[in-house]
Formats: sequence, C-alpha cells, structure tokens
Amino acid sequence: MLSPKMQEALNSQINAEYYSSYLYLSMAAFCDRIDLKGFSHWFRIQSQEEMIHVMKFFDYILDRDGQVTLTAIEAPPTSWPSALGVFEAALAHERHITNRIGKLVELANAEGDHPTHALLQWFVNEQIEEEASVDTIVKQLRMAGDAPVALLMIDRELGQRTLTPATE
Repeated sequence: MLSPKMQEALNSQINAEYYSSYLYLSMAAFCDRIDLKGFSHWFRIQSQEEMIHVMKFFDYILDRDGQVTLTAIEAPPTSWPSALGVFEAALAHERHITNRIGKLVELANAEGDHPTHALLQWFVNEQIEEEASVDTIVKQLRMAGDAPVALLMIDRELGQRTLTPATE
C-alpha cells in the first residue's frame, strides 16, 4: 500500500505527464501551422508516448490499492519563436520532468518504498532516452542554422518516427 505522501506525489506526476502530453500536442499544432508537418508528426508521437507514461502511473497507483486523483491540467503555450525554439522548449521540459522523477526516487528511498523505487527506475531510464533524443534534434537544428534545405531534411526525418510501445 502506498503512503499518503507517495500517493500524492504520484498523482502529481500523473498531472505532470498529462501536461507533457498536452504540451507536445500544442507543439505539434504550432509546427503544423508553420508547415513543418514532420516536426508536427514527431510531437504527436511524443504526446502519445506521454499518455503511455500517464497510464503506467495510473495503473501502478491502482495496483497498490491507492486512489488516483486527477486534477486540472495547466494550459500549455501555443507558439514559439522558431522550430529551434520549440525543440529548445521541449528539451527544457524533459529536463524538468527528469528532475521530478529524481525527486520521486528520493521520496521512495526515504520511505523505504521498494516497489515504487522499482517502477521509477523505468522512468529514470526513459528520461535519459527522452533527453538524448530531443538534445540531438536541438543540436541538428543549431547546425542547420538558417539553411531551409537542412530544415526540410530534418522535417522529413522527423516525419518517419513511429510510436514504440513501452517495455517493462
């Protein structure tokens, strides 16, 4: 059974993951508006991936006889200065989520909650992957600079992304 403090923290993380999904959907809409359909596709897939994260926490709380408490999701921004700007914002957001996951690990350790600690290790590894992926795109966009051909090549590459099912 989850402690009240851990349950509250995990419910807060559900909200953060919902926000992540909402944010990436907003980023997809922005990219679509500026005619970068591949970028938009990448963010749509990212939004779906965040919903998988939501359900991992949701199901975990229920499996531990906890109570899921859904709260209001903050409205995300709707525009960014450029394609690079939107990915820099995505990278900053991923770093924020990594920090949140780290704090959950610390709480699980402090409470001696080994099952939650085990769950969170999946998220620790997932965040390493997520940050690295977005960081690579940021670096590519910085290298591309103002070269439209390079931007279109990156757009085409991002449009090839597929949703990879989460592994346990």
